[in-house]
Amino acid sequence: MKEKNILLSVNNLKTYFYTEGKTAKAVDGVTFNINQGEILGIVGESGSGKTITSLSILRLIPDPPGKIVSGEILFNKNDILKLEWDEVRKIRGNKISMIFQEPMTSLNPVFTIGSQLIESIILHQKLSKKDAIDKAVNLMDKIGIPSPHQRINDYPHQFSGGMRQRVMIAMALSCEPDLLIADEPTTALDVTVQAQILDLMIGLKNKSEHNAILLITHNMAVIAETCDRVIVMYCGKIQEISSKADLFKKPLHPYTQGLLKAIPSITDNKKKLFSISGNVPDIYSLPSGCTFNPRCQYRFGICDKEVPDLYEAGKDHFVRCHLFNKDRK
Repeated sequence: MKEKNILLSVNNLKTYFYTEGKTAKAVDGVTFNINQGEILGIVGESGSGKTITSLSILRLIPDPPGKIVSGEILFNKNDILKLEWDEVRKIRGNKISMIFQEPMTSLNPVFTIGSQLIESIILHQKLSKKDAIDKAVNLMDKIGIPSPHQRINDYPHQFSGGMRQRVMIAMALSCEPDLLIADEPTTALDVTVQAQILDLMIGLKNKSEHNAILLITHNMAVIAETCDRVIVMYCGKIQEISSKADLFKKPLHPYTQGLLKAIPSITDNKKKLFSISGNVPDIYSLPSGCTFNPRCQYRFGICDKEVPDLYEAGKDHFVRCHLFNKDRK
């Protein structure tokens, strides 16, 4: 079997926010790798730390109030957190690109689609304006925007939500990045457009065996359709990480089990919809011990006293739960 080459390595990443004398541990000790050629999914409820993790990779955390407290992010063996800003800018949009949430607001309304598309092409690829426009038109054609020669001169308000999302994807892929971070790229789009967007991203990724995608979503169906491995996050920590097949066949963490049980059944329309009891806790006052313990049906004595480690429960399958601590009595 061909050895997997690691494209990006995140080690013990901690990103906190300081507001009004309080500390929000938005990302608290996150560690994972992204291999060349794979699609890694991060799933979890809103407020679990998915987006902050991705923004930390590109050092886009607003400071203040946010701050990357510790950790390392290794890309091509260089720690992004230790690079000078000029070096970071050479990576952003070039080697690592990101599709941000909300296509309706991500584009600048006062500039044409074309001017926003060619900006990174001229900056990173050193092309002339004419060549950059030609490449932008070609990209728009590839992502399915009709009449790209005309539409490149339009403004964002003249595009639908799905078309704006396609523009965001074209912008992210314009410099042929090694890693594409897609932060809920199908949010607010109808299911037909969702499928087209996902197929487009995967198709462009598959053109090179070295490229990878970090896909952030709260939609387990999207995870099942696209990803190779899956990270489940809750309250700023990784709760489970495994291959997609293992996660759907045998979810181990009670939170993961709840997420999967909450998927509506298409075969049993009389089945009552399942919901995980309780709510995501306030980030400023997380419960002691395991942060999921107030909502967990399997909790026992130690759960509200000690934070569980990430235990290896199987080959390449890790879970943060005291139930899997082999040393517990």
